[in-house]
Amino acid sequence: MSDDTRQMVEDYFRTGTLAGLPDRHFIDGEWVASSDGGRMQSFDAGSARAFHDFAAGSVGDVDRAVDAARRAQKSWGRTRASERGRILARAAELIRAHAGRLAVAECLDCGKPLQEAEGDVSGAARCFDYYAGAADKLQGATFPLGPNHLGYSHHEPVGVTAHIIPWNYPLSTAARGIAPALAAGCTVVAKPAEQTPLTALMLAEILHQAGLPAGVLNVVTGTGVDAGAPLVAHRDVRHVSFTGSVMTGVSVMQAAAPAVSSVLLELGGKSPVVVLADADLDAAVEGVLGAIFENAGQICSAGSRLVIDRRIHAEMVGRLVDRARQLTIGHGLRRPQFGPLNSAGHLDKVASYVDAARDRGVEIATGGSRTVDPASGAGWFFEPTILDNVARQDAVVQEEIFGPVLTVQVVDGEEEALEVANDTPFGLVAGIYTRDFGTAHRLARDIEAGQVFINEYFAGGIEVPFGGTKMSGFGREKGLAALEVYSRVKSVAARIEG
Repeated sequence: MSDDTRQMVEDYFRTGTLAGLPDRHFIDGEWVASSDGGRMQSFDAGSARAFHDFAAGSVGDVDRAVDAARRAQKSWGRTRASERGRILARAAELIRAHAGRLAVAECLDCGKPLQEAEGDVSGAARCFDYYAGAADKLQGATFPLGPNHLGYSHHEPVGVTAHIIPWNYPLSTAARGIAPALAAGCTVVAKPAEQTPLTALMLAEILHQAGLPAGVLNVVTGTGVDAGAPLVAHRDVRHVSFTGSVMTGVSVMQAAAPAVSSVLLELGGKSPVVVLADADLDAAVEGVLGAIFENAGQICSAGSRLVIDRRIHAEMVGRLVDRARQLTIGHGLRRPQFGPLNSAGHLDKVASYVDAARDRGVEIATGGSRTVDPASGAGWFFEPTILDNVARQDAVVQEEIFGPVLTVQVVDGEEEALEVANDTPFGLVAGIYTRDFGTAHRLARDIEAGQVFINEYFAGGIEVPFGGTKMSGFGREKGLAALEVYSRVKSVAARIEG
């Protein structure tokens, strides 16, 4: 921990807040108050109390932000791609320069352990590095029309883009959408989750300092109803990127339809981790623990289902239970291994799933109860929980809990493992642990998921396209595929001889 970070942590525990946090919208290169004067609070999940307040936006603020983005679009879209890349590269440097402050703010807003927030900040900087380098690589094609014609294509930015950012990975998700949009020449209006507004606002300021012209990136804070809904329905928005629940994603599609805006949806999952009898159990245990207990399980791509061969079931679950019970719980700024859930309402949701499973007779191998930060006796915490030998159609198998709850499904061999892995409405990611190369790649081919990890969960990085199938959504973020989301192809065919 740097001296600056240590000092911020000490200051927070002494004062109950962090000085200088942004508290207004960022529109057209300026900090502006809400048009109706609305305010709302941000809560520290580790202590279950408010630590900051900020602007609560409404349709007037959205209109102002979209208008700024629309006016900035023409000049930004015609800015040389290499210059756009230079601005993104400077932003990456500034993210690293302000890494400690970004991480502490993310920790307070989300609740996640500080070391996880630091990893998110590092990943955000890497994201801007990646798209800085990709900005001038978005190339068109030529078409063989014969000697008397010239045919070619080029990429144009889609225009004003709306980004609805979730509360579980605010900075990471903002970066992976905003960076490729800016690289492709689009302008942006971002609406962070009402629970976690801070790092999106801080990122906007950083990009402005990096040289991004006014109006190219705007951030409006507030609720989904008052700010998010008018943004996705706005007639001047040409594309919407949304990360969140299936129900809200359906509403986003419906709202964007009248303007015929394109939509990218990342809607979560119920991702399986298949562990076969020949797997390296040491690696599998580590992978499963991280897959479900990182960020207290509040991850769209969490490995929330362990699909385990019967021959190793008892040993694997026994080791997972022992390790889960050893995880240190506490306020994120104290760098525990396991932090709180984001809100009181979300804690209630997670607890209700486990309580109902208990009432149905589901075996709770460990955890299963609410708890608190042992240092303060406060916070929105739920124990690391493992539900063993759960039936295929049980609600805790079929529905996304979005918390630190692992459901174990026992199978007999590869064929049944594949059947069980595919037996939910979701298809975001999957994990596979086996020493057999052929088996691993057969399963990777046949599992219904947008991304598959083999022998390491969460393998890869910004270079690897990410997105879902089935109820997990459509469209791809990350990688070069993301640039295609924010661009459209224009084709030109010309006769060059009479």
